[in-house]
Amino acid sequence: MKDDLINIVGKDNFSEDQKLLESFAKDKSFAPHLKPKFYVKVNDAQQVQNLVKWANETKTPLIPVSSGGPHYKGDTVPSVPGAIIVDLSGMNKIININRQQRMAIIEPGVTYGQLQEALAKEGMTLSTSIRPRATKSVLTSVLEIEPRLNCLHQFNYTEPVRCTEVTFGDGNQIYTGEAGNGPKDLEKQWEQEKWQVTSNGPNNTDMLRMVTQAQGSMGIVTWASVRCELLPTIKKMFLAPAKKSTDLEDFVYKVIWARHGDKLYVMNKAYLASLMAKTAEEIAELKKVLPNWVAAVGISGDILLPEMRVSAQESDIMDYAKQTGVNLFPKVPGAVGDDVLEKSITPSGDAYWKETAKGSFQDIFFITTLDRTPIFIEAMYELAVEAGYPSEDIGVYIQPQHMGTSVHLEFNLPYNDANLKEAAKVKKLYIAASKEMSKLGGFFARPYDIWATIQLNKDAQSYNILKKMKDIFDPNNIMNPGKLTLK
Repeated sequence: MKDDLINIVGKDNFSEDQKLLESFAKDKSFAPHLKPKFYVKVNDAQQVQNLVKWANETKTPLIPVSSGGPHYKGDTVPSVPGAIIVDLSGMNKIININRQQRMAIIEPGVTYGQLQEALAKEGMTLSTSIRPRATKSVLTSVLEIEPRLNCLHQFNYTEPVRCTEVTFGDGNQIYTGEAGNGPKDLEKQWEQEKWQVTSNGPNNTDMLRMVTQAQGSMGIVTWASVRCELLPTIKKMFLAPAKKSTDLEDFVYKVIWARHGDKLYVMNKAYLASLMAKTAEEIAELKKVLPNWVAAVGISGDILLPEMRVSAQESDIMDYAKQTGVNLFPKVPGAVGDDVLEKSITPSGDAYWKETAKGSFQDIFFITTLDRTPIFIEAMYELAVEAGYPSEDIGVYIQPQHMGTSVHLEFNLPYNDANLKEAAKVKKLYIAASKEMSKLGGFFARPYDIWATIQLNKDAQSYNILKKMKDIFDPNNIMNPGKLTLK
């Protein structure tokens, strides 16, 4: 096996160093620990395809990893013995940037900081998830459908990813989206003025759906085209404080219906304090002065009449605030709107911002609708009290998605992982809360760790279809096996 792998990736890109393998045996989630057998680093799509074909012949599990550490969801920890870590971080080329079409084509190792810097030179940007990790792979982020801040311009859940090059688990390599209609050469497609804009394809299929929210269990994506935006010339962020989350509901719905603004999300003071502060002490101080809840509304203008656009939308949004009994301010006690915006869209530093409060954390997130969020929030607080976890430490983040048709509801549970008793308490709360959120109707669209069993147990027919598709695209079950299965 060692000789085969070295022949595929080269001696310098193969390792059986026990310390390195141990670093992939666990992450900062509560997923069970299991050490992989080998580590390889791939440099191009051909190596990926050769590796997948070899894995099929030898029935060897592969765990694709694009982002740098640390990891937090258990998706890169092996679920079966004898697995090989496939590190894609070395594939970090920005293949193409097209300002006219507002598209960029990126490899899996490209990070947000790297891409945003390159896009800025072309007067563009990419909408991000909220303050992503500095080492986060953009391609992984968009394939896993991490919620974007620009929900009002997100026309389907898979935005902003459009086309991909993917080697499925059976070893076949194809283009998805309009790129799949050929020719199978990007340079030749560009000569024909095909810019990998449409996600449907090849022909009448929508193969992109097979690799989104899949945790690398269907195949390995080696490039993706992503839809970008023009870089704003004017940016404003307004904050709407409230005592309860329900006080903001009508206002948020008004903004969604009007399609105004380009940023829209709601946070409680614990979440906002963690986002803004640099130390645990600062978080504690901010929580004393911040409003209980804050809705953030961002308005921007790019190159076409930016002042008129911002002025008109600002006026309308102020009217919505008055109609719904909400006050909008450029700043609130403890936070300035423009600072909140910059923190939200700028990648985190070397230390991930969610670790600031206590050193570690556990997130619980799922999809629901805005009007149902109070039910989940109340249940979460009650479960925290029962578990002996301080409810005032729970961060809550509500991010509308898909033009507001649903929301990403996230609970952030900071804890000290060096304190075994505290870690055990949070793990117990995490399991209990995950089950309760599912019972209340929360949809775990990104089913990491125990969420796979919780979600898939709710619909036998969907699970059988999932297994059938897995058998077709990954017949030997080599791609990150054990992730999207019932346990």
